[in-house]
Amino acid sequence: MSTEKKRVQFRAPNRLIDRADALAAVLGEDRTDVLVTALREYLQDAAHDDKLVQEIAAAYYDDEITFEQLKALVGAEEAANLRVLKQQLDEDFIDEVADV
Repeated sequence: MSTEKKRVQFRAPNRLIDRADALAAVLGEDRTDVLVTALREYLQDAAHDDKLVQEIAAAYYDDEITFEQLKALVGAEEAANLRVLKQQLDEDFIDEVADV
């Protein structure tokens, strides 16, 4: 995992931040640690959600995200499989258009 960090700023409902602050106090951590952990776990769960993986794949097939972004979302092995499938789909499309 990269140790490089990027500063982000976002707005969230007060109640949500209050809950994050309360959890941070219980755990003896700061708010940032709680939010980073929550985001990491959400993204990890998302990578195993079949419906969301299909949406991610569709975004990749439609060139809405790069291969590197795909790999960051679904992991290297799944990304490689989706890249091969995209290449096959592109080749099939080219063959289909050539036959017309």
